[in-house]
Amino acid sequence: MTALGLPITAPGAEVDFDALSPQDAATYAGWFACLAEPTRVRLLHHVAAHPSGITVGELADRLGIGQPTISHHVRKLADVGFVTTGKHGTSTVVRINPSCCSDLPSAADAVMGVLTARPCCPEDVPADVAVRPLAGGDWEAVRRIYGDGIATGTATFTTEAPSRNHLEQQWLPEHRWVAEIDGQVVGWAALSPVSTRECYRGVAENSVYVGDGMRGRGVGKALLRTQVIAADAAGLWTLQTSIFPENRASLALHHSAGFRTVGVRERIGRLDGIWRDTVLLERRSEAVSAAEN
Repeated sequence: MTALGLPITAPGAEVDFDALSPQDAATYAGWFACLAEPTRVRLLHHVAAHPSGITVGELADRLGIGQPTISHHVRKLADVGFVTTGKHGTSTVVRINPSCCSDLPSAADAVMGVLTARPCCPEDVPADVAVRPLAGGDWEAVRRIYGDGIATGTATFTTEAPSRNHLEQQWLPEHRWVAEIDGQVVGWAALSPVSTRECYRGVAENSVYVGDGMRGRGVGKALLRTQVIAADAAGLWTLQTSIFPENRASLALHHSAGFRTVGVRERIGRLDGIWRDTVLLERRSEAVSAAEN
């Protein structure tokens, strides 16, 4: 797992992100409300286990419920987009709607205050933050900022800033960025491959670090915007990251760049002897998907 060096907020501080719109709130509420019926959840689970589809009659037999009741629940699930229905002879065949898997927000987002629509990339980047490729003379500042993140205790499982040689081997050469304010390096971002397997060549894990005293000035936003745009242009199809759930600012920042919450990994690792959870997020490139279509 790569480091979780990301912008953080001070204890008690509010996260600065756009409020959830009434329209989006109504949509999400409808989805969650639809699943408030246990029978409906069981039914949806059975449908998902049959990718080629399953008939209403088969669902009734498997769940031990009458066909009229099954048909009622199927209509409710279809109304919010969880399933699709079609005819095969006289039978109604129910199938999972593939888009619902990616569109349905994680319940974790609601309780962490980061339930928002996913745009392409952050907007409103501060004019005084300049982002450029990392140069040879930047490594001292990069490692110092890495250390700043480690010192917070909420940015990474790493306890000591890696060497330049280690980072040069770990990071993708064309995806290393630094942010400057008034000519001073105040943050950096990088991508690391998740695997050496050919099938995962377009998947990378991102890291974003902002120096001590520079958080809250839009540095992370500027870095992440540059990072995702460059990744799209390079044909990387998925970016992923893991963030401590306490790091609300970073969660909100990544959602503003099109990341979605995949889930919470419970007690995934120890930091200073304490088990910690992480939130796994990913961003699928719309540019790559559009080019393939």
